Amino acid sequence: MTAIERDSQPLRESTDHRDAVPVLRIEPSRGWVSLRLGALWEYRELLYFLTWRDIKVRYKQTVLGGAWAIIQPFFTMIVFSLFFGRLARIPSDGIPYPVFSYAALVPWTFFANGLTQSAASVVASAHLINKVYFPRLVIPISSVGSGLVDLVLSFAVLLGMMLYFDVKPTWNVVWLPGLVLLTLVTCLGVGLWLSALNVQFRDVRYTVPFLTQFWLFATPVAYPSSLLPVPWRTLYGLNPMAGVVEGFRWALLGTNTAPGPILMVSSAAALTLLVSGLFYFRRMERRFADIV
Repeated sequence: MTAIERDSQPLRESTDHRDAVPVLRIEPSRGWVSLRLGALWEYRELLYFLTWRDIKVRYKQTVLGGAWAIIQPFFTMIVFSLFFGRLARIPSDGIPYPVFSYAALVPWTFFANGLTQSAASVVASAHLINKVYFPRLVIPISSVGSGLVDLVLSFAVLLGMMLYFDVKPTWNVVWLPGLVLLTLVTCLGVGLWLSALNVQFRDVRYTVPFLTQFWLFATPVAYPSSLLPVPWRTLYGLNPMAGVVEGFRWALLGTNTAPGPILMVSSAAALTLLVSGLFYFRRMERRFADIV
């Protein structure tokens, strides 16, 4: 081996060593891009910590703490029972009206709170977006996921009310996890749209309360969907929360109005919202750091 060959050998080894080091190049996306959902699994610990952070911040320095998760749907149930159940005499499919309305308010409250939290989540996390790289989808997902704790607490009160009014659940309760998943998909789908839009148009935050209020009365929370004729009842399923609410009542209270067609249409509408929201969020996230 000549002197030149001996001198060049370490250089080749060091070059090979540098080539073996993994390199992550961060570039702005262009046009419609892939969802890259696998990155969410890689950053699952960050998703957990952001979810836990949202839970702690929500009840930090509050007098009642987690009781607020119960107070909101419970007092809404009292108002509905007084005005819709007692004064307006709205039918409740043979179920005591307090249980009838509260069974709908459990998933609805989770949806409404998740919608509000996720819509403002990206703007509220500007300090993270401008400094650290991570999948931006983590932010709205953690905002929606943190509401699952409230859902469990309010559901426990619903079980107590069912015991008090002697309302026994049926075997349809096995569908309950799927209905919770449908609620989560609906909330996340709408939240992705609103959170991305709120970055560019800050007046979105002013429309969220109006949207939530309108959506409440467009959903059979205070009244049953059986008031509508059958053809219109199926079309009513285009509102994903209609299928969720009727499904909760059917699964827990054993109402006779099985939400078959409504539930199928609501599931299709919820999946459409989620997929379109994912693609729109990924398309817009390249501008988040510049605008937020």
